[in-house]
Amino acid sequence: MISRFDAGVISFSLDVFALCVRTSTHRHGLGDNGMPRSSTDPKREGGEVVPDRLRDDMREARRSSRMVWASFAREAGFGEAYLRNVENGNRSVTEQVAAAYDRVLDTGGRFVSALASPSRCTPGATWNPSETMAALTELVKGSSVDRRGFLSAGAALSVSAGSWASALAGDGEHERVRDQPDGRTLVAHIDDRLAHLRRLDDELGSGEVYQLARGELSLIVRLITSGNYDTSTRTHLHSMASEAARQVAWAAFDQGRPGIAQRFFDGALRASAEGNDRISGAYALSFAAIQCYSTPGQAGQAVSLLETACDQVKRNATPRMRAMLAARTARALSVTGDRKECARQLLVARQALDHGPHEDDPKTLYWVDHGEIEMIAGSAALRLGDPAEALRRFEAGLAASYRGDEEYPRSHAIYLARAAEAHLAMHDLDASVETARHAARCLGVVDSARSATELSGLREKLAVHTAHSGVREFLQDG
Repeated sequence: MISRFDAGVISFSLDVFALCVRTSTHRHGLGDNGMPRSSTDPKREGGEVVPDRLRDDMREARRSSRMVWASFAREAGFGEAYLRNVENGNRSVTEQVAAAYDRVLDTGGRFVSALASPSRCTPGATWNPSETMAALTELVKGSSVDRRGFLSAGAALSVSAGSWASALAGDGEHERVRDQPDGRTLVAHIDDRLAHLRRLDDELGSGEVYQLARGELSLIVRLITSGNYDTSTRTHLHSMASEAARQVAWAAFDQGRPGIAQRFFDGALRASAEGNDRISGAYALSFAAIQCYSTPGQAGQAVSLLETACDQVKRNATPRMRAMLAARTARALSVTGDRKECARQLLVARQALDHGPHEDDPKTLYWVDHGEIEMIAGSAALRLGDPAEALRRFEAGLAASYRGDEEYPRSHAIYLARAAEAHLAMHDLDASVETARHAARCLGVVDSARSATELSGLREKLAVHTAHSGVREFLQDG
């Protein structure tokens, strides 16, 4: 029986970007009290310290774009006077403002990242074993308060990815830990329980998995700190800790808790670095990327996370691993609007899968097949504004024996909601309603806030077509 532990999470320190404070007087250096403010003194806003350097960088990026104030403010979605006051230090730099600057100026989440972490050390600082264990211990003993919003969580994920890559930089290439190392029976069974939780997440959603995976992570951390295992087994325990933390992170995101998800993704990366397991870290990043591209203004960060993952496993990734990373990169690129590169990445994914299974395929990739790739391609096409191509890809996925109803009802509910949206865009209300009903049936057996949100969005789009009896009945059925 899988143990349940009443464990939670707290925010813990991340290695993040340092923002050096300028020593010269700020050109517009007046504080809220009207007195001159030295650029060496940060301004406290909403409980966080925001150095003048961030405002300077935002100003310089805007000026370098050569956009006139009126155009920039219109694109950003804020009043011109308001943004002038932000740059001058008389208004707070909020997440929304930083995200608007990143979006309009195409800075890849730089300003959101700087706002989320204004006063810590340099990016990519190498983690050490004691810091990793302290972070994992805090994760399993802390509270479950979700302190970060979607934007700040996405920025922190980018920082964690950089630190992960730096931590692996000096390790060289290591052989991936095999599935069953020598060790006590309890250790040997943990892999099987984690595999069970992956299937449980597929079939029932994230509600149960969130608690169960936290319990598994707590157990693994206790085993690591017990000192009862040799180096090989401890290395494998770190790999399993990475997967358990990833499962908690994914379940938290699926339940609409981005801050908790970010902290456990960070824990997954720390554990994978300590275990010299690039594959588990890259796998965690691929799920963290979904959190980013699902957050407005964060798709560029998702692409960056996936690039980091690909770079770290390029020498030892199997074709299936390359296919998964390429497909998720394509999906992120569809959100950025890069149609050409999205198509190229989908081609890479399909060609990689054509090589067939490999004896070293990570067992976490059981779900990666041609059917799944086509479903991702359908989602990408819909996002790029091509509903006809989206429907062709969804149909191709079903033709490739995609077992959504039986094995992946949570994911299938999302794909069906998108297919229904594509039918709606093609003005086929009958097909849209029929597919929407199918999605609702799948959603009826899973616990997933993310899937429910997808279906709610579809209902809103259908609501303007209540003159159609099928639409009206579907909406009335709830």
